[in-house]
Amino acid sequence: MVLGKRLDDSYAPTVRENITVLTLLRMVSNACYRFAPPFIATIARGFDVDVADIGVALSVAELSGLLAPLIGRFIDPRSRKTSMLIGSLGVVVGVTVAASAPNVFLFAVGVFLLGAAKITFDVTMAAWFNDHVPYEKRGRVSGLVETSWALGLLVGVSAMGLMVAATNWRWGFMLGGISVFIVTLVVAARIPNEGHPTQHVHVEHGGKFRRGSWRVVTTSFLLMGASQAVYITFGAWLEDGFGFTAAALAAVGFSFGAVELAASTTSARHTDAWGKEQSVIIGAIIMVPTGILLAFSESNQWIGIVLLAIFLMGFEFAIVSLLPLAAHLVPGSTGRGLGLSVGAGTFGRAAFSIPAAALYDAHGFTAPTLLGTAAALIASLLTLGFIRDKR
Repeated sequence: MVLGKRLDDSYAPTVRENITVLTLLRMVSNACYRFAPPFIATIARGFDVDVADIGVALSVAELSGLLAPLIGRFIDPRSRKTSMLIGSLGVVVGVTVAASAPNVFLFAVGVFLLGAAKITFDVTMAAWFNDHVPYEKRGRVSGLVETSWALGLLVGVSAMGLMVAATNWRWGFMLGGISVFIVTLVVAARIPNEGHPTQHVHVEHGGKFRRGSWRVVTTSFLLMGASQAVYITFGAWLEDGFGFTAAALAAVGFSFGAVELAASTTSARHTDAWGKEQSVIIGAIIMVPTGILLAFSESNQWIGIVLLAIFLMGFEFAIVSLLPLAAHLVPGSTGRGLGLSVGAGTFGRAAFSIPAAALYDAHGFTAPTLLGTAAALIASLLTLGFIRDKR
């Protein structure tokens, strides 16, 4: 009931009773999903390959996002609980395959399974909340649930990083998988079985996408890609340039998680009041000047870390504010809109992973940072266009 206490009696009792355990499960699955990029150089050494090779493996894994529209269509008429459990157990399988992989190919297979399973869980969980929460109140719920993204880094990846420092990256990864399995058992016992979901919107326009929806989907692609371009290379930058150890990277990840947590809670408090589209623009605009300054701070680790934290804060605020828009793209079909937007975002990570890693190997941290900054600028312009389309 920790997060449930932040919701008043106007929210359904089942939402207040289960938001904490669902957010916890999403937190540990996010930790598994976010584990590899900060330790990309460590994993590359473990396989005796280049950073760019692991970048390719992670990019292939992100192609699981192409399955998201199909996943969204699949879950709409089916039990939310069953789909969530399939997704979370799939995360465990993916982590196990990746952590035990003898080569980069099987590592890529494992993280691909992890990505596909996590999309299944994320989309289903978001749809479950949207079944019980009206559109005008979803910003607060999304903000609270999305603290799991920051906490996945703040708590989860930090703990996994300490395990890496004490043992190796494989046991660090498995720590996340074991945590997901334990929390899945708790969710299976707590979440009630429900029939066909009740939607808070009527099916109108024949269930077609709302006007300008392509802008929201493309914005998701660009924001996720912008974040990935920087996130996938910062660990290698600190390790190669300044000799950071696994424990030091875990400490940096902890600080980034704290900043992202602040962004998520700010979104929970203000996005509904400020407007969802305007909040996306605010977050994206924060990323642009910060990214430019970060690109030219490669030689100063402490200034760079502070700027990177602000960059990630802007991203977190923008992407959390975007989720209620995504869920509202197709009247009467939460899963379709969410599935397409989440899939576009995941594909954005895939599309940016290979060039970002290659740019890092060729030109250092400046080049992938500028790539991410350009994507954030375009995302803000697209959101302005979406506002005009609505009007």
